[in-house]
Amino acid sequence: MTILVTGATGNVGRQVVEHLVKRGADVRALVRDPSKASFPAGVSVAQGDFLDVDSLRKAMSGVSTLFLLNAVVPDEFTQALVALNVARSAGIERIVYLSVIHADVYVNVPHFAGKFGVERMIEQMGFQATILRPAYFIQNDLMIEDVITGYGTYTMTVGAKGLAMVDVRDIAEIAALELLRRERSAEPLALERINLVGPQTLTGTDIAAIWSDVLARPISYGGDNTEDFEQNLKQFLPAWMAYDMRLMGERFLTDGMLPEAGDVERLTTLLGRPLRPYRDFASQIAGSA
Repeated sequence: MTILVTGATGNVGRQVVEHLVKRGADVRALVRDPSKASFPAGVSVAQGDFLDVDSLRKAMSGVSTLFLLNAVVPDEFTQALVALNVARSAGIERIVYLSVIHADVYVNVPHFAGKFGVERMIEQMGFQATILRPAYFIQNDLMIEDVITGYGTYTMTVGAKGLAMVDVRDIAEIAALELLRRERSAEPLALERINLVGPQTLTGTDIAAIWSDVLARPISYGGDNTEDFEQNLKQFLPAWMAYDMRLMGERFLTDGMLPEAGDVERLTTLLGRPLRPYRDFASQIAGSA
């Protein structure tokens, strides 16, 4: 049977497709513009998006398992609910959904609250699903690479509680493994939530220290001012998204983004290898700087 991957041209979705193909799966990728899509041989491409219901119906025809990934957009919740309803009508029961860690805690942050609403609908609609809850993506820090290397300051709002930052490559591989586990199971599998975290929980000062070490010069942490954080983001993001990110940063400062007991061990066992640490990412950037 076929696994449909949504968000297939993004950083996570593209890697999910690659992992599935390497493991022999029959993969279909949902994309808005097929001319811009480049996938391994054997991947079928379906043109469409979440608000084009007819295109979704066509993309989901003959699909047994769905990877649901929504971009952070104003109507993210609506898009996900449309996709879930079309999936149910198409007879799809097996789903892997990319949510976010602490979706039920960061209740005032729009894209967290939206994802928690989707989680609830997955439960209420009776899907056999794995809900993946990733922490902060390590690769988000590519946005401030020039600030770190050029100005000597780490400016992401992280705070002193700490974030269990996770590498996108680990997220994608775990998503693929969960899709295959559900796809290949002879019996329905119970709904499950999995926190996706990195091997360490790092504070803003911790991260600045890693950069200082790999760059061999002092890097300071200057990320606790969420007003400045919002204004900086508004230079390249829509105002609503910059404010959403500011609200998230404020929760970083008050709550952190912390793993639960056993999360790291569970993921290490699932992957059969250690999780990728933040230092590896920083070292790679430093080597190319």
